[in-house]
Amino acid sequence: MASAKKKAKTVDPISERSRALTEQISALESEIKKIDTQLQHTTAPKFRSTAIPHGTTVMRKNESPPASKPISHEPVFEEVKPKSFQSEVEPHDRYNELGVRKYDLPALWNRLCNHFRRPTTNNPRLVNYLAAGGVHGLKPMRYEKRVARNRFILLVVVLFLILLGVISVFVRNH
Repeated sequence: MASAKKKAKTVDPISERSRALTEQISALESEIKKIDTQLQHTTAPKFRSTAIPHGTTVMRKNESPPASKPISHEPVFEEVKPKSFQSEVEPHDRYNELGVRKYDLPALWNRLCNHFRRPTTNNPRLVNYLAAGGVHGLKPMRYEKRVARNRFILLVVVLFLILLGVISVFVRNH
């Protein structure tokens, strides 16, 4: 009994969800096959003339003809509204009195800030779940970040010591 409880706790939720989805897919595939066989046994195909795109449909014996649409031989015109080009036209306040474009420092600052920002996540709940270490078998992101930070600090210290050694050798020789 204790081993059954231990097994229940060690079940990976990702593989469990994968197994459930696979079962759902197989159930849907069997239902599709069943419906497909029903359709193949009950209906016969309709034939349409390929020579004329809007040709008549050949009907089966037990089927009533569909309501016919009036065929117009004149082209159908749709009203097209041209797009306004006001977004491309620069407002007058962007140019000085000599016609030279002004430099927009706040826009430059915003572009630089946006360049260094991380992209927004598609699923913030999943990010919070992973950061908190909610998935069994995965370490929390806090731990991974701490390990990466410590490796970086160690690398910087080692490179600093190597640079210090190279400088001291260079100073002693000259």
